[in-house]
Amino acid sequence: MSTCATASRALAEPLAGTAATARTWLLIEQPGPWGKKALVQSHLDPELGQALDDAAGAHGGRVALIRRPGRHADSSSPSAPHRVYLACTVPGASWIRTKVLPSDRLHELRELDFATLEGAPVRGDGWEPYEGDPLALVCTNGKRDRCCALLGRPLAAELEASGGANVWEITHIGGHRFAPTLLVLPYGYAYGRLGAPAVKGVLDAVRDGHVLTDGCRGRSAWDRPGQAAELAVREHTGESRAHALTVRGSQAAQQEPKSAHWSVTVAHVDGRHWCVTLTETADGPPVPASCGAAPAGPVRLDVVRIEQLPTAPPA
Repeated sequence: MSTCATASRALAEPLAGTAATARTWLLIEQPGPWGKKALVQSHLDPELGQALDDAAGAHGGRVALIRRPGRHADSSSPSAPHRVYLACTVPGASWIRTKVLPSDRLHELRELDFATLEGAPVRGDGWEPYEGDPLALVCTNGKRDRCCALLGRPLAAELEASGGANVWEITHIGGHRFAPTLLVLPYGYAYGRLGAPAVKGVLDAVRDGHVLTDGCRGRSAWDRPGQAAELAVREHTGESRAHALTVRGSQAAQQEPKSAHWSVTVAHVDGRHWCVTLTETADGPPVPASCGAAPAGPVRLDVVRIEQLPTAPPA
């Protein structure tokens, strides 16, 4: 029986513009098994999981559970420590803070004000700047989709064994059919269909403040058209510095029965700007969004034109 990842790969479904949209991420270590909806189906208090998910989602953030690669026994201790990461992926303002909480103090995370996290890193209350290796977060939740388990767990294990990154399994980052899927923090770029050697190259680049576009699905700080447009400008110009490009705005330029056209402005830190025109369609060969789902035409974004805009003279 074909899997969703096999079908997507066979049809060469484009990766650009398929990353989850989130400008902030809250990651909570939760060992043990995860259910399909892990925030409410794990050893984490389901009421807490739902409350955090609602609070983050209201302000463009996401919450996910993480655990170290390996076997996950169905056991827990009320006093066991939980590593927690809080990250912002906005270019020029990316940061990660971390702390450790025992199970009986995880409720303190309710006090986070997601509405203010983009403005400045959270401070005090035990939060410390994270300055270690890049966070490599590999989706492995087989209860949500078997491709994530079959392809994600071996990748996470190999990355963990090779060193050079802070590797975690993560519950869900979207796009099961692109498995193995990976989110890299602090910059928030998602990747799909990459083996361990290619992922190591991605992590080496991130360590030096750069981004590789091969296998890249987009930066989570942007909406889907913005993700695709930014990657297109990177490939067009060869710019690899993580904070060099910013998406200034995405707007629907035209709507048609079977397609939509988007106009996205991408800005460089040196003052250059590009207008990227994209077409969004959903009439391609059908592919299941996840294993067991009925095949459907995937929504894809194709770059039609990249036009460099005139740069205004200095005042």
